[in-house]
Amino acid sequence: MASFHVIAGASETPENPAIRKIGIGDLRQVLVKGWQDFAAFPSQALFIVLIYPIVGFVLLQLAIGNATLPMIFPLVAGFALVGPLAAVGLYELSRRREMGLDTQWTHAFDVLKSPSIFAIAALGLVLLILFSIWMVSAQSIYMALMGPYPPDSIQSFIRDVLTTDAGWMLIVVGNAVGFIFAALVLTIGAISFPMLVDRDVGAAAAVWTSIRVVFANPVTMAVWGFIVGSLLLLGSLPFFIGLAVVMPLLGHASWHLYRRVVGR
Repeated sequence: MASFHVIAGASETPENPAIRKIGIGDLRQVLVKGWQDFAAFPSQALFIVLIYPIVGFVLLQLAIGNATLPMIFPLVAGFALVGPLAAVGLYELSRRREMGLDTQWTHAFDVLKSPSIFAIAALGLVLLILFSIWMVSAQSIYMALMGPYPPDSIQSFIRDVLTTDAGWMLIVVGNAVGFIFAALVLTIGAISFPMLVDRDVGAAAAVWTSIRVVFANPVTMAVWGFIVGSLLLLGSLPFFIGLAVVMPLLGHASWHLYRRVVGR
């Protein structure tokens, strides 16, 4: 019975909310609203996501050894795959601010008491599995094209990637496969996680709503995916420190994207 609740939610009738058409102007508005949320309680949001740049920096230090050097870029790109799960606390803060409730940072952990928590955890597990598959795929692509031996140095690695046919093939194939993973996560996760924070509808209805949103707004959601990927990349460049701003901004903005595109 509990497993059924995770999939179907509390209602006997699966929720099928109306989906709105949105444009590029709407994306501008959700980013503005996301920034306003971040500005309203920056210390709280930073507290929640500070662990991500710290973990990223530690992983970078571990990857300085040449053996794992080729995995730094896939690791950075992988932040986009787990982003919807990492932002659930931010969705809760934006929801509370929208309702005029207290936005003390500790309320970000109220999602742990949500009736949807097991559905959120189940979808989060799916994202973590996709992240693991992506990392294995990236390593396999590198070894198939560049060989099983690690680069001698950072300089030789960059030279091999940018000046050899195998290196250019690595860039093309790696980005193509990464695009598939990112598109899949965008389709199933962009709307489903904030929807589960907002309503106890079950994982199936949340994922189906997210899919419907993407198919109803393919160009706009593709632009949103590009914005998310670009900002995460920019936030990762200075040793992941920028993620302390980018992650809360995108988290709050994603909540407002959900509000704008899914009927109440």
